Amino acid sequence: MNASVPPAAPPSFEGWGGPGAPQKRTWLASVIVDAFEETVPTPDDQYVEEILLQVLADEFETNIEDGSAEVVALDIVRLWDETRIGRDELVIKFESKAEGLRGKRMAAQELPSNAPEEWEGEEGDEDEDDSGMDEDEEVPQLIEPRQREEPEIDEDGFTLVKGKGKSHR
Repeated sequence: MNASVPPAAPPSFEGWGGPGAPQKRTWLASVIVDAFEETVPTPDDQYVEEILLQVLADEFETNIEDGSAEVVALDIVRLWDETRIGRDELVIKFESKAEGLRGKRMAAQELPSNAPEEWEGEEGDEDEDDSGMDEDEEVPQLIEPRQREEPEIDEDGFTLVKGKGKSHR
């Protein structure tokens, strides 16, 4: 496990980011370091994971959904905490692993054979339904839908309009 290259991300750093991929990797590292140096309190693993996922999506056109960004974020936070108290064992461990991986190509992880295939482009029929669900199946709801408030009517029969947030001046 290399903190600068998440397990699912090596292909993105080996060409998917275009010719500027190494510079993008360095930039990502500086964004994370800046977050730790400029934010009080220091960022937690969830914040670091969000940064990682956002940059990988925006700059490398890579979506990582295997949980490895969370593992890397936890490692980054742990590295930061350890170095802040003067302990460098974890840094040395990661540096030795990184040195061992230097120059080696890493194979991309393939989806298991029972996993649905990812969409490959605009070549397929647009009428096809690749969702893998029957037409009469309902899509599972991940969050509860917001309950709509009933309109408030004043004594004259007019509907009262409510603002959604702080008023703007």
